[in-house]
Amino acid sequence: MVDNDDRLSRVFGALADPTRRDMVARLAAGDATVGELAAPYDVSLQAVSKHLKVLEEAGLVRRSKDAQRRPVHLDAEVFDLMTKWIEKYQQRAEERYRRLDQVLARMQGQDSPATDTQQQRAEGAAG
Repeated sequence: MVDNDDRLSRVFGALADPTRRDMVARLAAGDATVGELAAPYDVSLQAVSKHLKVLEEAGLVRRSKDAQRRPVHLDAEVFDLMTKWIEKYQQRAEERYRRLDQVLARMQGQDSPATDTQQQRAEGAAG
């Protein structure tokens, strides 16, 4: 579990940067070289390589050799880990809201008869 927690920390830390999130989004559409990834940014290839290194260490991307090219691939497996973590806490939150809805429904159910009784007493006293 600690290993997964450490991995999640690296993944979410890597995705905290908007440039890296944009790179991941672009890689979701297809593989790209470092030069292709660098094109829309006003930064050096070295800066893009540093961003890619952070993404690699987090397990989000990997590089391969394809003849003269070194394409960068998105590693979708890590998204399963993130999704499971998010779903776990989403389920817990949804359960809390269901319990809160039940409490509110009970309170509203209890308030209605009390309000009716108070109205009846007020009408009896007035009439």
